[in-house]
Amino acid sequence: MASVASRTGCVELGHGCYAWIAGDAGWGMSNAGLITGRGESLLVDTLYDLRLTETMLDALTPLTATAPIATVVNTHGNGDHWFGNQLVAHAEIIAARGSVADMRQVGPAEMLALTGMDSPAGHFARRIFGRFDYTGIEPALPNRIFDGESVLDIGGTEVRLIDVGPAHSAGDTIVHVPQARTVYTGDIVFAGAAPVVWHGPFTRWLAACDLLLGLDADIVVPGHGPVATKQTVREIRDYLEYVHEQATARFTTGMPVMDAARDIRLGRFADLHESERLAVNVHTVYRELDPALPPLDGPGLFGCMAELCPRV
Repeated sequence: MASVASRTGCVELGHGCYAWIAGDAGWGMSNAGLITGRGESLLVDTLYDLRLTETMLDALTPLTATAPIATVVNTHGNGDHWFGNQLVAHAEIIAARGSVADMRQVGPAEMLALTGMDSPAGHFARRIFGRFDYTGIEPALPNRIFDGESVLDIGGTEVRLIDVGPAHSAGDTIVHVPQARTVYTGDIVFAGAAPVVWHGPFTRWLAACDLLLGLDADIVVPGHGPVATKQTVREIRDYLEYVHEQATARFTTGMPVMDAARDIRLGRFADLHESERLAVNVHTVYRELDPALPPLDGPGLFGCMAELCPRV
């Protein structure tokens, strides 16, 4: 696993499974996967823009020449996991119902608007997303929606889809390949970076981690970061549990949400990248505890994260 965990680009996992590892766990630099069977393959996620997706597809050509991509699974509705769909629009594209709802709300046009704002939120968005090109993207939404669980046969290989959302987002699909003891987690797992709880509730994400820990799988392909093991799942679970406890304690004292985000000390989680996501996570906890609190839109959430980033 050590050698696999250090590799980027196309990483062979065994039993016809591959990971596409970005090599940078930062904002928008997402992973994908390929599951090959007899005469066909399944692609797990596309990438954040057309250039990145085309580069990946070109690199996968030696594998897909004899096993063309017939199925695509978008693990969730964040653009870095589906904006490249138009390049594989010939395939059946599958996603959970909640994921499609997210896709309809935030597409490339909304990201162009966010990164074009003259505000702290816009400045922060440009800093983290400036490397991506959202122009020319024609949203290709999934043409097959599933609820709960679904089992696919990809050229003789069993692939299980499990919607564990809402958690990170409104719909979060994990892709399990039992015979390969491999699971593609989407953004339920971040390796080396703090998770961001856009949707919640936290209890659903904790339950998703427990489900992953209970699977007969040794290889974990996270949504961001290097190929991992269940130890990374445990670390994400511990972070979520800690943040929920810390935010809840401050909520009960009446501390305002951003004061709480600034006050929380991350301790052993301080080395995780993108620590500013704590602002979003504390907001999510506060809204769980008081549903009357109004939700923040995208610019509002990015503005809060900008407050925790002195470099913006």
